[in-house]
Amino acid sequence: MTDTDRRNELAADRTVFAAERTYAAWVRTGLAALASGVGAKKLLEGVVPDLLIVATGTILVLFSGFCFGAAVWREINPGPPPPHPDTRRINRWLLILVNGFLCLVALAAMLGIWFGRTGGD
Repeated sequence: MTDTDRRNELAADRTVFAAERTYAAWVRTGLAALASGVGAKKLLEGVVPDLLIVATGTILVLFSGFCFGAAVWREINPGPPPPHPDTRRINRWLLILVNGFLCLVALAAMLGIWFGRTGGD
């Protein structure tokens, strides 16, 4: 193996790690938006009208679902393939399963925001 081949493999490894960091950032942003959407309901009760509470929570939870979907999309469709890395990628089906579950949690949170009690109920 030449030095050029090894540099290409190391560059491919760095690309894999960068993609995983991007995935983690999308999931982290989605979880923060989900927590903010759920927390907005409790935090804003008695401060703003119930309709605004529901709208705020809904938008934040929808954004969390978008983030979970974007995380998987970016990981599955990374663009042109780099040289073959030494590093193994995370199993795509595991990513789909975990992020699918997180989307279900976001849906349940949105239903809780819509049909749960707010401060004025």
